Amino acid sequence: MARGPDGQGGGAGFSLADQLFNRASLSDLAADFAVLPGFDAGRFVDETVPRLDGLGVHARLEVMADGLAAQLPSAFPEMANSLEAALPPPLDPALRDDDFGRFIHAVHGVLAARHGLDHPERALDLIHAATQRFSMEYAIRPFLDRWPEEVLARMALWADDPNYHVRRLVSEGTRPRLPWGAGITLDPLRALPLLDRLHADPTRFVTRSVANHLNDLSRLHPEALLDRLDRWRAAGAQTPAEFDWMARHALRTAVKRGEPGALGFLGYRADLPVRAELGLASDRLRVGEELSFTVTLEAESAGAALVDYRLRFHRPRGSAEKVFKLGAGDLTPGVPLHLGKRHRLKGNATTFTLHPGPHAVIVQVNGRDVAEAGFELLPA
Repeated sequence: MARGPDGQGGGAGFSLADQLFNRASLSDLAADFAVLPGFDAGRFVDETVPRLDGLGVHARLEVMADGLAAQLPSAFPEMANSLEAALPPPLDPALRDDDFGRFIHAVHGVLAARHGLDHPERALDLIHAATQRFSMEYAIRPFLDRWPEEVLARMALWADDPNYHVRRLVSEGTRPRLPWGAGITLDPLRALPLLDRLHADPTRFVTRSVANHLNDLSRLHPEALLDRLDRWRAAGAQTPAEFDWMARHALRTAVKRGEPGALGFLGYRADLPVRAELGLASDRLRVGEELSFTVTLEAESAGAALVDYRLRFHRPRGSAEKVFKLGAGDLTPGVPLHLGKRHRLKGNATTFTLHPGPHAVIVQVNGRDVAEAGFELLPA
């Protein structure tokens, strides 16, 4: 079940924060710091764990930072030395993807941002070491705001770092719309020269971050996004398959919005002439039941078709829409393309509440609406 870093919701008794930060995990963190002379691991656990109850992830990290700071030197250079000495071994540099490390080690970044803003060079050294244990994209952002030139200069070096976690931080830390992260004042276009050096990285963990970064950029500077993809495709530094994957991932939100430039870049003509028939199995459904529908597409000329559907949800004040994937294929004159979908109308989704009333399903081909049908949603 997806939720943000402060996730406390979900089923009865479930808390992401509880699973990440509890007596066992904080005891592991305390064991890391027990290498420091005079550090009382038991005191840290006993004083910190009772303060975690009911807090989200970020709030728990702040409490943990309080507990550590109480036993660390107050002067940041000496504190940073202690934090580095207490780091666990680096994550396996031979892996290529999805090795995030343990969230307890995010606390090193919290302390760097809290106490190190007046010592940027030493703090950046700490962040460089810490991100090899757990990603520091949240910690780097206050430094980007306070010391943009210094951080960008350091990132220019990190873009060639032998550790892929450090290279990923260059892209992830400068994302214009980092999920659950604080906004930054940096001009979004200033990070593009760094992405030029990372887009063909041999590690998918890095190129996925580059694609997500570009996806953030799609709302702010769509022309710059397409220009960069054009340049990278022409440069040929990636295999065609890898570039295609990255471009689709980078353009996914623009495609959902039906933007002609993004669709055209991927080979989908917005003006492809298409006839569509949309059929619903039922036009009266209850919350919790499945919306079942079929779509038949016919084209007057050949072309690639990217088919999505939007659900228009009734709201007490107006309506809202959400886009979903339906399929893709090549349309040939005289050869119908048949697609179908069964979409459960969940009544207990954590991110979206259903309200009884008039709803609709809209089919779009290459970003253009081609068919629509309404249905009535009844209470469960």
